[in-house]
Order: sequence, then C-alpha cells, then structure tokens
Amino acid sequence: MDFLIDKSALRARAETAVAVARRIGRDVARFRNQALPATLEVENKGLQDFVTVADRRSEQAIRSALLSAFPEDAFMGEEGGGRPGDVGTWVVDPIDGTTNFIRGFRHWGVSIAFVLDGEIQVGVIYDAAQDSVFHAIRGGGAFKEGAPIAAAKTTDPTQAIAILGHSRRTEFEDYLAVSHRLYERGIDYRRMGAAAIGLVRVAEGIADLYYERHLSVWDMLAGVLIAREAGAKVAVPPLAEILGGGGPVVAYAPQLEAEFAFLMEVASLSAEAG
Repeated sequence: MDFLIDKSALRARAETAVAVARRIGRDVARFRNQALPATLEVENKGLQDFVTVADRRSEQAIRSALLSAFPEDAFMGEEGGGRPGDVGTWVVDPIDGTTNFIRGFRHWGVSIAFVLDGEIQVGVIYDAAQDSVFHAIRGGGAFKEGAPIAAAKTTDPTQAIAILGHSRRTEFEDYLAVSHRLYERGIDYRRMGAAAIGLVRVAEGIADLYYERHLSVWDMLAGVLIAREAGAKVAVPPLAEILGGGGPVVAYAPQLEAEFAFLMEVASLSAEAG
C-alpha cells in the first residue's frame, strides 16, 4: 500500500507521539516544579518572547525519539528550526506557553503534529494543567486520554466563552476590536497565552471559540487537527502557506457560526467543517 494512504503508518506515528508527548510533558512539569528560577536559564528571543533550557532540552528529546522511530521523516521545531521533507514532517513546539511555564501558570503544553501530502495527518498535545494527552488522526475523530471528545453545542452567544490569543506580531488595536465585538454580543472571553491549549479547549467543548490573528506553525497544527476532528469549524490558510510563515486561526463551536462569521472576514479565511 502507498505510504501516503497507509493508515497503519499514521496510527504508529500517533501512538509514538502520544507516548513521547506524555513522557516529555511530565518530565518538563517535574523539572519546573523542582527548579529554582536561575536553573530555567531564561533567554529573550524578543519582547515578551522567551526560551528556557527546558524548551531546548525537550525539543531535542522529542526530535531524538521521533526520528529514532521514523528516521525517514523530517523535523521542524520552534527552537531548532528545520524544513518540510518529501515523505512527512513532524512540526513541534516543545513548550507552547513558555511565559506561563516560566511564571508558574498551569496553561502550557507540548504540541506535536505530523504533516504529509499537504494535510495535517496527526495531532498530539500534552495539556499540563490536566496532565492529559489529546490526539487525533485525520478522519478518525478526536480523543482525550483515549476517550472521544466533541465540540460544544452552544447556540446562545450569551452562554458562550471565547479564548483569544495575541502576539506582538499583530496590532493590539485589532485584538481590542475583536474583544469589543464579542463583548457587545454578550460573549465572555479569556486570554490563556497558549494556543495549543486554547484549541483543545474548543475541541473538548469547554470553550466555544479560539481566535488568534497570527500564530507560528508549531503553535497551531496539532490543535487545528484535534479541534477539527472534534467537530469544531476551523479555518486556517493552506498548509503550504503557514509552513512558511504562520497565519491566522479560527476554531469555533459549529452552531455559533453566525456569531463568529465576522472573524472569517477579519482573517480573510473561509471555514471548514470538522
């Protein structure tokens, strides 16, 4: 069977990624709980953009584990870089939500995606706050600790909760405008500082929207697939485009499509059903 459609090959990758995400996530959590501030070796990559020794070590460990199991695959990581390969590519953020991690906020995670043939094929996220692993294989549904999950069925916007993301790559006024629009519609909102975790909150039905005007590719891919496979409506630019430079993400509970249609216009996207 052609590898491009070999589901057993994707299942093997998903199982390996789940085990790796859980092991590395728990190792990193233990390290953070025991570490003194100086041992985190925090460095600035830019304004409010940090990296720690844990980011670098965990990415190296994830890379080693995945490529030992699947040596033909390529690897792209937030800290070490890389480029897409012809067979398939792992796209990894070793700690999504590094600022939260540094300061002791619980909302951070490990994000691992596998892309192939122009599609996100596997998504795995370790959620530190719940010590749980979410995963999805394209076309196979979404799961938390092996149990199926589904996007919320919220219909009343005044009962909805949105999660918004923002980085200094985009204008703060745009973020304020979106916040104001949601407020006017009676929708409550949060900002967590970890896109991967925000996306799985939509996937498991806790939140009704995740929106961010620009994300790097390693922040979004695993969460995009998990949310989509959970039945959320998800909009992102084409994979080839975001692999090169990232882009906007919108993921929402399907029955609130009319409420969030304006975000498609803001981000110049079209929605795709889960």
